[in-house]
Amino acid sequence: MRRAVAVRLSALLAAGALTAATGVALSTTTASAAAGGVTGYATQNGGTTGGAGGQTVRATTGTAIHQALCSRASSSTPITIQVEGTINHGNTAKVSGSSCNTAAGVIELKQISNVTIVGVGNGAVFDQLGIHIRESRNIIIQNVTVRNVKKSGSPTSNGGDAIGMESGVRNVWVDHVTLEASGGESEGYDGLFDMKDNTQYVTLSYSILRNSGRGGLIGSSESDTSNGYVTFHHNLYENIDSRAPLLRGGIAHMYNNHYKRLNESGINSRAGARAKVDNNYFEDSKDVLGTFYTDAAGYWQVSGNVFDNVTWSSRSGDHNPAGPNPTSNTSVSIPYGFTLDGANCVPNVVAQTAGAGKGLKVSDGSCTPQSPDPTDPGPTDPGEPTDPGPTDPPAGTNLSLGAGADGSSKASGTSYGNVVDGNTGTYWSPSGSTGSVSVKWGSATTVSKVNIRLASGSGTIGAYRLLNHDTGAVLASGSGAGTVSFSPASLKKITLEITNASGTPRIAEFETYAS
Repeated sequence: MRRAVAVRLSALLAAGALTAATGVALSTTTASAAAGGVTGYATQNGGTTGGAGGQTVRATTGTAIHQALCSRASSSTPITIQVEGTINHGNTAKVSGSSCNTAAGVIELKQISNVTIVGVGNGAVFDQLGIHIRESRNIIIQNVTVRNVKKSGSPTSNGGDAIGMESGVRNVWVDHVTLEASGGESEGYDGLFDMKDNTQYVTLSYSILRNSGRGGLIGSSESDTSNGYVTFHHNLYENIDSRAPLLRGGIAHMYNNHYKRLNESGINSRAGARAKVDNNYFEDSKDVLGTFYTDAAGYWQVSGNVFDNVTWSSRSGDHNPAGPNPTSNTSVSIPYGFTLDGANCVPNVVAQTAGAGKGLKVSDGSCTPQSPDPTDPGPTDPGEPTDPGPTDPPAGTNLSLGAGADGSSKASGTSYGNVVDGNTGTYWSPSGSTGSVSVKWGSATTVSKVNIRLASGSGTIGAYRLLNHDTGAVLASGSGAGTVSFSPASLKKITLEITNASGTPRIAEFETYAS
């Protein structure tokens, strides 16, 4: 079955032999991460900003990417890594440091946050080298090609996944990338875009996935149903056998995608999953929507799709296609705004916008590609540091008194415990301008309000997030100091993550309250 994909590939690969020999041909226009361009579910749960507001560095090897991560003040210090050239096994080594957890033979984004990786110049190609995201959040990957990542044969990387996410990953935006293989599982390849083990709030936009047995999955087994809230829009799936994607549990929104030559099955909703499928164009394909290879049913809501030369199998056993006349069997509420292109123009607009090296062009919602602003705005200047003076605490008991505290790297002479000691004359500072500090308890404690007090001489907090450290959920976000309220949360640890600042913040007290 998987052998067939290699046979179908032969003509395509022959046509691209010259490009393969010299490197992928990409636009020479320098690309930069599109400010404010994030869409879909990645806009939820506090949003996805990647390395915005942080340092920008250039890397031409995998080792240099790892070095940039490891050179940060902390694992949450924002950074944008501009990548140019071919990244492969020969130039990707493990780098050690307190702000990173890297490995050789893979781009390892593990236990980190606030990172953008963007291809620039003549383009970035990750050749036989996958990108692995684990226990991380707020990641942007943009304008890169990842090709021919294998799980068997030589060399191997990332379990055969072009991009793989697992273990509590939150808020990832993958945009204008090209993910491709040269066959199916029997040729050594696995998925192009995989999410598992509690991965949530992800958007894949304006990208190409092609020439693979497996497009990707959300959930590694019928019991791995903690994943979801994933948006796929304006992508091209071409010459894919199955999993476009495979969805086990959770919610996914697919709109304005072009599916071309899905050879065995397409969107496979199962194990209680719900897929909202709007204004897509399915072409020259088979069984493009349904529940396949299981008797654990999934569900879908369909609207405005075009089925052009799509064939449907008969229903039998664990094979339950939605066609030949797909109708909705659930409803899905989408929490973010989006504008649909008409399905008939999807092949044209996707051809002009999707993939690396397209100048980060996007659709304007009326089938017309638009170029983004050619440059990113710099970080907003929050002004000179000021002494904020004391703030009046909320009513009630400060739950931080007597609790524990920890966090990211601290400045010399400061202590995590200073934020829970009730003394505004002592404080914690990050080792740079950004970092995190946490309050923790031995048992679950309900918190719905915090008060941040700055010490005299503190820098200004330009942006922060309050995190439920137990789940990774964003409770609130904002700027400056003072009091913020949010929906009551029962947790053992709450984290203040400072992502942008002018000067070095001095957190005198991180007060927490039940109401």
